[in-house]
Amino acid sequence: QVQLVESGGGLVQPGGSLRLSCEVSGSIFRITAMAWYRQAPGKQRELVASITSGGSTNYADSVKGRFTISRDNAKDTVSLQMDSLKPEDTAVYYCNTLNGKQSWGQGTQVTVSS
Repeated sequence: QVQLVESGGGLVQPGGSLRLSCEVSGSIFRITAMAWYRQAPGKQRELVASITSGGSTNYADSVKGRFTISRDNAKDTVSLQMDSLKPEDTAVYYCNTLNGKQSWGQGTQVTVSS
């Protein structure tokens, strides 16, 4: 049973930064591509960034150059550094495997507002 626990969200002004973390329990982490997703009110959940077990990354066009995904295979964690935040980044952020097949955690709320 894989458990995903997200943390690090909060309220930040436009242009600010936040760092999200996800703790992953279970033996799959080190061999599995991981990803961050987000869901804004009234919208479908979308893929934000992904990272393979080897460290290759991909980003949605909307966050490219502003967000950085990373992973620590020794600690079974995946992080998302978010810089130059915009109001349209406001959403609940979730981590999951890239195929999205694990049970979703509660997510962490990110609100970008002045």
